[in-house]
Parts: sequence; structure tokens; C-alpha cells
Amino acid sequence: MIEARHLRVLRAVAATGSFSAAGRELGCTQPAVSQQMKALEASVGTPLLVRSGREMRLTQAGEALVRHAAGILSGLTAAEEEVAAIAGLRAGRVRLVSFPSGSSALVPTALAALRAAHPGTRVSLEEAEPPESVDILRAGDCDVALAFRYPRAGAAEEWDDLVVRPLLADRLVALVPERHRLARAESVAIGELAAEPWIAGCPRCRGQLVEVCERAGFTPRIDFATDDYPAVVGLVGAGLGVAVLPGLAIESVRPRGARAVTLEPAVRREIVALTLPDLAQVPAVAATLEQLERAAARG
Repeated sequence: MIEARHLRVLRAVAATGSFSAAGRELGCTQPAVSQQMKALEASVGTPLLVRSGREMRLTQAGEALVRHAAGILSGLTAAEEEVAAIAGLRAGRVRLVSFPSGSSALVPTALAALRAAHPGTRVSLEEAEPPESVDILRAGDCDVALAFRYPRAGAAEEWDDLVVRPLLADRLVALVPERHRLARAESVAIGELAAEPWIAGCPRCRGQLVEVCERAGFTPRIDFATDDYPAVVGLVGAGLGVAVLPGLAIESVRPRGARAVTLEPAVRREIVALTLPDLAQVPAVAATLEQLERAAARG
């Protein structure tokens, strides 16, 4: 294997014409230069220099290696500078995947702060609900996944192989039409909505809704189901049913014609930022996780 330090010595010897002069240029001794040249010749398996008295000239192999050395060494220098820039957060890229309400409520604040602190760091954003977002992370197609899970909706060990950064506990709220009999209530038990037509959200939220209702002793009659939170709010506002939505989703949508009511007993979903253990050590990824945590705390 050819080492970069050996290539630098070869170039110095070729430029100066002797081991001693090369040593002076490189700041090392003549024996050290001789030793490194022997190591390089052993690596390539052929002589690179012909010594004749005090004169020294390159062999054909030596000339070829010197010719390529400039490009190799300049490429290594560029790579070292780029890595140093990434390590110092002067550059870098983070691929972020988030569920929609996280994209609107947490991500903008976090990314604005990240850009202000580290303008050289670029972040791309893609939307996906868990568990798809977690699968994208495990497949190596993103660096950070903003995800959520509900109590008892999945085993805690489903994220055991990931670095989990808890962000916030997002409480579910009931959403009813403005003229609904419970629209002015301070709180509502989900059992009080048992006879209502329901509008359900994303598949995971839908499953949680059914589970919460069944614990209250009824199965919800779901008339409409949509992954789009503004559509849920619009359907409720039009008087077509009631819904249970995460508080984060309500923050990101203006509930025209609908009113949010505190749901009792409290049901919360856990919002987290996930990454792979090796990625957690990458400065740009660590900075993104930190800003997401700060954005959640400010909220």
C-alpha cells in the first residue's frame, strides 16, 4: 500500500535531487528520507531511484509515480480540508425525515436556529409517518427521523438499536364542531363522544383512537379517515363528526368552525428524534438534534 507520506518524500527527492536536500526541505534527517524511500520501493515492488555517485535520477516507475503523486496528494489535501470543515460545522449535510405536524410545529424553529449558528450546514427535509420514517433511517436513507409513538401502541424495544432523543409529550385533544353541545366544556371524557360519528387521522393515530375508545367501552363509528390534519379539522368544522388529534397538529392548523377541548383522562404521544449510534457522533447531526430539543422546549 502506498502511503501519502512516502509520496511526499519521493516528490521532494525528485525536486531536490538528493536525500539530504529532501530532508532539509521536509524538516527531517537524511537517514529518515532514505528509510522512507526504501519502504516505498518495497511497497511498489520495483526501484524508483537510480543512484550513481552523488547523482540520483528517477526510474521509469519513479517518473510515473511522481507524475501521479501531485493529483493524489492534492486530492488528499482537499479531502482533509473538507472533513475538517464538516467536523468544525463549517460544512455538512443532514437528511431529516419528519411526520407532518412535526414538520410544521418543530422543524422550522429548529432549522432556523441551526442555520443561524452553522450557515454552512445544509438540511434536506422529507415527510413520512412512523414506522416508515424509522425504516428510512435504518436503511441509511436519512440521518435524523422525527417520530412518535403512543403508550402501549408498540414495544419500547422497537427503538433499542437507535439513539433516542426525547423531545416532548404531546397531549391528545378532542375536536368538536363549534355548535356541538360540548364545545364550551372545559374538558370532555372520550366516553361522552361514544355516539358521535368520527373522523380519524393517520393509520397509527387511528389505531390509537380505536384503542382509547375501546378502553372507554365503545367502538368508534369512523365515517371519514384521512392522513391530512387540515382535512380532519375541515370535516369537523363542517359538522360531519368529531375527532381526537394531537395538540401539535392543532397548533399547525387554524381550526375554523371547530373547537379543541381538553380530553380526560389525558392521553399523550411521545415525540422523539432518532438517529443511528454512529451518526450521533457526526457534528452536524448532533447539532440538529440539539436544535430540535431546544425547539420542543420553547414550544
